[in-house]
Amino acid sequence: MEHHDDSLSRLREKGYRLTPQRMMVLEAIEDNPNHVSAEEIHAQVAAKYPNVNISTIYRTLELLKKLGLVTETDLGGGRVRYHPAEKGHHHHLVCQQCGNVIDLDESVLSPLKKMLNEEYKFAADLRHLAIFGTCGKCRQKK
Repeated sequence: MEHHDDSLSRLREKGYRLTPQRMMVLEAIEDNPNHVSAEEIHAQVAAKYPNVNISTIYRTLELLKKLGLVTETDLGGGRVRYHPAEKGHHHHLVCQQCGNVIDLDESVLSPLKKMLNEEYKFAADLRHLAIFGTCGKCRQKK
């Protein structure tokens, strides 16, 4: 709940009103242990605030992304998911056959980030990344 208060404070500091919809979108994201889609957020918010429109959810998500309060990850197949930014950087391996998502430790990508910087003079933003391929279970089925 402490980070929820921090997020609300950042919205207020930037001059944004704390509308019930914004507060509920933040709560839906921060209370969910997994990544959550805009549609899932909409369903959760609509349960308490039935007149909320999905476009309000999308606008709120864009604002929260712009302010650095949430991250957006495309997990493929049109599955864009949201996650609180304060929960840290993490990455995913996404199976293109079964859709399984495996969390990948950030330390695995540290050598890549260093190499991109040294070899290409490119400062990669690897805060939230999805890598697509085939999981071990699906590879064994072949």
